[in-house]
Amino acid sequence: MDFIFEVFPNTRAALKKIIENLSLTDLNAIPKGFNNNVIWNIGHIVVTEQLLVYKLSGLQPMVSDVLIDKYKKDSKPDGKASQEEVNEIKDLLLSTIERTAKDYKIGAFKTYNEYTVSTTGNTLKNVDDALNFALLHEGMHVGYILALKRALKN
Repeated sequence: MDFIFEVFPNTRAALKKIIENLSLTDLNAIPKGFNNNVIWNIGHIVVTEQLLVYKLSGLQPMVSDVLIDKYKKDSKPDGKASQEEVNEIKDLLLSTIERTAKDYKIGAFKTYNEYTVSTTGNTLKNVDDALNFALLHEGMHVGYILALKRALKN
């Protein structure tokens, strides 16, 4: 899992730069042909990792129920993320994955409630599966974020 815990912070640092380089208007904008925005995708990445890794392990996620409700699977962006909310998501990008790495290394994830992922049909049976899938999921959304950024320029 060492490699996964190298990739996550690198990806999250790149997402942090995206947040820092886009205006609040651009973060909230939903370009024509898209059904969500940059900040929703980044919030969704953070929330999904927390749900797949912590919640399914029977542990308390490090994100609020408010953020979970706003960015979980099947939620839709309202286009009204405030600067405070954007700052919170930006702060959570690295702090959550750093904590996940520490908790993993100390063996905090003792149990796991199996979960079948709707997008691929794979069943996550343990925290290792959850971390592997979370990284794949994150990569898919990074690609979508890059497409959103290109659409914002047009």
